[in-house]
Amino acid sequence: MKVSKKEMSIETNCRSCGMRTLENIISFGKMPLANALLKRSELKAKETLYPLNLMFCSSCALVQIRETVAPEKLFSHYLYFSSFADTMLKHAEALSASLIASRKLGSKSLVVEIASNDGYLLKNFVKRQIPVLGIEPAKNIAKEAQKKGVKTVNEFFGESLARRLTSEGARADVVVALNVMAHVQDLNGFVNGIRLLLKEDGIAVIEVPYVKDLVNGAKFDTIYHEHLCYFSFLSLCHLFERHGLFIREVVRKDIHGGSLRMVVSKTQAVSTSAHRFFQAEKKAGMDKFIFYKRFAQAVKSVKKSLKGVLIKHKRSGKSLAAYGAGAKGVVLLNYCGIGKELLDFTVDRSTHKQGRFVPGVRLPIHAPSELLRRKPDYVLLLTWNFAKEILSQQRKFIQNGGRFVIPVPKVRVL
Repeated sequence: MKVSKKEMSIETNCRSCGMRTLENIISFGKMPLANALLKRSELKAKETLYPLNLMFCSSCALVQIRETVAPEKLFSHYLYFSSFADTMLKHAEALSASLIASRKLGSKSLVVEIASNDGYLLKNFVKRQIPVLGIEPAKNIAKEAQKKGVKTVNEFFGESLARRLTSEGARADVVVALNVMAHVQDLNGFVNGIRLLLKEDGIAVIEVPYVKDLVNGAKFDTIYHEHLCYFSFLSLCHLFERHGLFIREVVRKDIHGGSLRMVVSKTQAVSTSAHRFFQAEKKAGMDKFIFYKRFAQAVKSVKKSLKGVLIKHKRSGKSLAAYGAGAKGVVLLNYCGIGKELLDFTVDRSTHKQGRFVPGVRLPIHAPSELLRRKPDYVLLLTWNFAKEILSQQRKFIQNGGRFVIPVPKVRVL
């Protein structure tokens, strides 16, 4: 189906600095929306596909996609629930405990989370009777958070919402934004909104997938229409400082295949960690286009290698399935052209996804128990970022002879 201008716009200027200095890194062709899982009743209809191009800004070093799909189409009804991932729950518990102790949070504090999902993080503060406010645009997910006792505003966050909340007396000791900045269309409005919402001595804890890990690991399946930007430390410095915010601390985390966690405040203070990241990225050439062009070559190599391995096993009479129906899997399957001709089905732990179909390739999605019932010889692990957790959950399948194929950064069979 043809894409209307209301559904998608093409950006010619950088999303951060506004300069017209964008260079194309790689084109993925036309792709389905990564979280638009299909119902059985939708299988007869033709899907809308959207172009996907990864760009680099030579002015501020921000990596970004060229296309902007309307956020209402992407996020108003969402099927990703953080509470279904044990890794995310443990990550949230550890961060909450650290913030409560280090910031001495209590009954007179306020913790605000942007893109608070189903309350998986804020519920840890609620248990300690610390006031919270979640901001979550997906109506179905916001309802789940409210059931947990997490006060939630069902809106998109930006400068206008921040002004309204502060006019109502909401000023945050801590603002948390985990894995959301990449999704934001108006980056400058988002960052300025955080500044407005923070108390003068408040901090923002922000996590973003790290573009250096994406490039070094050829993790192309992280690139989809919901992820508008892919951040380096250098590009983040440009963005925050333009709005009077400064990165006080930065550390790399393994979550989501490699992320940066930053502590940001209104007070300028150069830490050892910040200085180290700045120097390392400059040395690696992450402010230059050539660093990212090499990534495009690696992606094409992974695509060829992965499809070759699967075709080899299929031709030898082996049965193949997949684990995961998340955005990463949708991107990988569609870009690599891996569908029903190679895989029989996929499975996912989320009950909200079971019974649906993967967009584009239209593979049916079942519960993980289907692996033990149908006993495929090989399972392509699409949620490789949770490999340790999933392999542990699937011990019985592995003991019965099942094997997993890990697709990135290099194809491996376990």
